[in-house]
Amino acid sequence: MKRNENRFSLVGNWRLAIIKNEDYKKSMPDITTPAAIEGSPLQKLDAIVPGNAELDLERAGIIDDPFFGTNHWENRKWECWHFIWYRTFTYDGEPNALTRLCFEGIDTFADIYLNGVKVGEADNMLIPHEFDCAPLVSGENTIVVHVRPAVIETRKYPLPVTSVGQAYNQDQYWARKAPHMYGWDIMPRYVSAGIWRPVYIEQRLPDRIDDVFPQIRRLDVAKGEALLDCYFNITVEGDDIREYELEVEGHCGDSHFKKVERLWHTAGTYGLMFGGAKLWWPANYGDANVYDITYRLYRNGKQVAEASDRIGLRTVKLLRHGTAGKDGEFCFEVNGKKIFAMGTNWVPMDAFHSRDKERLPKILPMLTDLHCNIVRCWGGNVYEDDEFYDYCDDHGIMIWQDFAMACALNPQVPEFAEMLRREATVIVKRLRNHPCICLWAGDNEVDVFIRGSRDPNKNILTRKVLPDVLWAHDITRPYLPSSPYIDEETYKTGAAPTENHLWGCRDRFKSDYHDSIQCNFVSEMGYLGCPNVDSIKKFIPEDKLWPWYKEDGKTPHDEWLAHATDMKPGGNYSYRIPLLASEVEHLFCGTSPDTLEGFKEASQIAQAEAKKYFIEMFRVKKWNRTGMIWWNLIDGWPQFSDAIVDYYLGKKKAYEYIKRAQQPLCLMFDEPKDGAIMLYAVNDRRGDARINYKVTDVTSGRVVLAGDALAPQDAAAPIASHPIEAGEKHFYLIEWTDETGAASMNHYMTGLREGVDFAAYTEAAKVLG
Repeated sequence: MKRNENRFSLVGNWRLAIIKNEDYKKSMPDITTPAAIEGSPLQKLDAIVPGNAELDLERAGIIDDPFFGTNHWENRKWECWHFIWYRTFTYDGEPNALTRLCFEGIDTFADIYLNGVKVGEADNMLIPHEFDCAPLVSGENTIVVHVRPAVIETRKYPLPVTSVGQAYNQDQYWARKAPHMYGWDIMPRYVSAGIWRPVYIEQRLPDRIDDVFPQIRRLDVAKGEALLDCYFNITVEGDDIREYELEVEGHCGDSHFKKVERLWHTAGTYGLMFGGAKLWWPANYGDANVYDITYRLYRNGKQVAEASDRIGLRTVKLLRHGTAGKDGEFCFEVNGKKIFAMGTNWVPMDAFHSRDKERLPKILPMLTDLHCNIVRCWGGNVYEDDEFYDYCDDHGIMIWQDFAMACALNPQVPEFAEMLRREATVIVKRLRNHPCICLWAGDNEVDVFIRGSRDPNKNILTRKVLPDVLWAHDITRPYLPSSPYIDEETYKTGAAPTENHLWGCRDRFKSDYHDSIQCNFVSEMGYLGCPNVDSIKKFIPEDKLWPWYKEDGKTPHDEWLAHATDMKPGGNYSYRIPLLASEVEHLFCGTSPDTLEGFKEASQIAQAEAKKYFIEMFRVKKWNRTGMIWWNLIDGWPQFSDAIVDYYLGKKKAYEYIKRAQQPLCLMFDEPKDGAIMLYAVNDRRGDARINYKVTDVTSGRVVLAGDALAPQDAAAPIASHPIEAGEKHFYLIEWTDETGAASMNHYMTGLREGVDFAAYTEAAKVLG
């Protein structure tokens, strides 16, 4: 929500002082003012806010490129340093009791000084902080932000024996930071520090609109009628509430509503009913209509405050019951209609989150280009900027929003529960007006992480704390305690959940493991793929580029391991580089190209065919299967990973394969059965489609199937069958036009399960462009 209040920005050039924790404890320097810091023996350098400590150190020449080679292993030493940002600024306003110092993001444990006076502390990277500005004056002022080392700060808190997690992440449990920062299989360990989002001074109005939340009480989809419960929370200067009125007005194209209500209290809810409502729909199911809303506060007939926001009119349910299989269900329902979900997991855009804002506009358009209608915001990340959610609002992309917990059971004690409650309250109230958010999820993989040793349903954080927050602040969306969710039935029976993460059989696809998949909805499923060679050269030293292994022919170079991602040779994630090579060998009959360029090409083919297969095996079984969220779109640092776009925005081959496989109207083959392959027309569009199709065997040039067919709306329909012989290798080009003349294509390669010839495949695939 945007308010008509003045802001004085403090972003830009700052200074930074650094000192080791052991030296800080010995000397206890005065760091309350810039003058004291400049006069001290502390090491000092220029800095930029928003920023991260490592980026300031790199600009100063103190460290090299933090992403190159094994540099991130060496940079762990900075985890035990204090970072002190400071600056002088001239404030031209007239400060008073309503003036606030606002930080949108401080990482993480920090003391804040204004003109030498401590005005507050921060302890959570993931939410904003604001402080009283009593020391602020008109004219020259100073500010100091002292960030204490997080790894040392969390040692102050006892760790319960029940708190378990990954080997490298033990020190994250008491720190409300993005979990990935402690090291992951997809991200380096950079615990970091910084003022990573904007900081400013805000002059509040004596009469102001603090919070609004228009909730849908009733929505008649057929009649286009909406009944809203407009919640509000305001601050007023006057004593007599009868002096005040609140107006809400909304516009979306030619649809308009407006209501003025005299107030009885500074918080409350009033009803608003109107016709001609334009609904918000996910992509493929309708238009993503968004209303521009303006709220105006009047005192004695004069406007004294204004706020604006955007909302979408829609209802959302999660249809979930049973366990995996034909009798189970896991399906989103929007405006009373079941939605088949196709999309990607959203992981950190950068190891240093101060750079997220500049990367976001380059990444977001890929979601629509790939025909995604859902994005799962993974729980190892930060909560994204509003621009991310605005884009998804406008483009009909449903958001599955994890709370920031992943692969670790955080302390089951009141102190941590209160930290999480405070964070979740802020996040829910900040994001709940976005129609794109269709699911709150408690965490990532904690249920399955602890399932073998205890009942996940006793996790107070996801079964008590978060539901309580949502019961108080947002009952308009479904809540899933964990992903995958092990409910009481699933735990007692040992059955598989209806929604799952599928990571079995990583070195091949179209395997027995994939044949046995039972879940109705998959929210993680990936396959490794090598980045482009020009990208690899930016983070691997020239003498280690090729081959990837040492003299023994099997142990990866440290530089490759470091980007796998691992903390040390032989560590938990060191399997990933050999796995990358194994995927190539399994697909190409035990062979692997002997050049980096060839290896890259073979690896990207394996990844592309795998992810295409994952998507198509769910689409042809619509509606028994109701969604595929593949892992993942973008890398948050240079690495060898499942992402289809590398850190430098280089697209891998899988990008185009997925783009074709996720077309709303798409023709695709199912896997062989009884000596034949069935051609399906999968139509996620709003109406039936009449198509003219042709299937060509690229190797022989022979047209093997052709004809006209009807593709029923919102269905997967078999339209033709083609016989195949076991062991034969055919590359089929599938082409079609719809009733408008729009032409599309897809492809299918037989024999991938047994293995194919690399040269033959690459020659045939040239037809794809």
